[in-house]
Amino acid sequence: MKLAELLSIAGPIPLRQLSKEQLKEMQRALSLLGYPVGKIDGLIGPKTRSSWSEFKTDVYSGNPEFVGKQSVVALQEKLDGIVDRKDHDFSSKEGTIEAIKSACRAMGIGMNSQIAYVLATTQWETNQTFEPVREAYWLDEDWRRSHFPYYPFYGRGYVQLTWKNNYEQYSSMLDLDLVNEPDIAMRPNVALFVLVHGFKTGTFTGRRITDYLDETKTDFVGARRCINGNDKAHEIADVAKKFLVHL
Repeated sequence: MKLAELLSIAGPIPLRQLSKEQLKEMQRALSLLGYPVGKIDGLIGPKTRSSWSEFKTDVYSGNPEFVGKQSVVALQEKLDGIVDRKDHDFSSKEGTIEAIKSACRAMGIGMNSQIAYVLATTQWETNQTFEPVREAYWLDEDWRRSHFPYYPFYGRGYVQLTWKNNYEQYSSMLDLDLVNEPDIAMRPNVALFVLVHGFKTGTFTGRRITDYLDETKTDFVGARRCINGNDKAHEIADVAKKFLVHL
């Protein structure tokens, strides 16, 4: 994602002077980085103001009421690390593992314990293939059509992106039409972003990986609540411990 509209700003200007397109570009960028802007609508609301302020606190110091060239460049540099990376190699399990490590670090969940848990979850959810899968992948599309009340928005990816509202959310963020083409969620680069972003922001269950894994705690069992309650929590925790040894 290139910040063409925002990069056209010549000097620092107040947030209120941004055009609707510039604001939408900012909102999409902040959303991609995990800041809670809410709806991407080109309007200045409290969530957008708060998210921009958080970004400037985290990455680029300065008055949060203003947007300037240097802060936009800093925003672009952060985006370049997470969106549509051309150097990821999804052709092998090893390549995908390296891509997940890189995406986690770029998204700000770079502790070894956090990366180990994301890798363990991916291994478990994809039946050790490290390839995007469909919900009930061992059955056919006719079965999914007749059994899933949320069809066609059934789970897809390295973890299960499910329900129309979640497909709408990532459509808006990624500027891709996952609603009319849900299988876009099966693309490895899209599935990777959803996996890591979901862990960082709590998309799947409202629980974020930092609720269980940070500098003060390592709760591999509890971290399963980020994805699916307590289902197979101990088994996945054991897998995470094995990954952690090698990080």
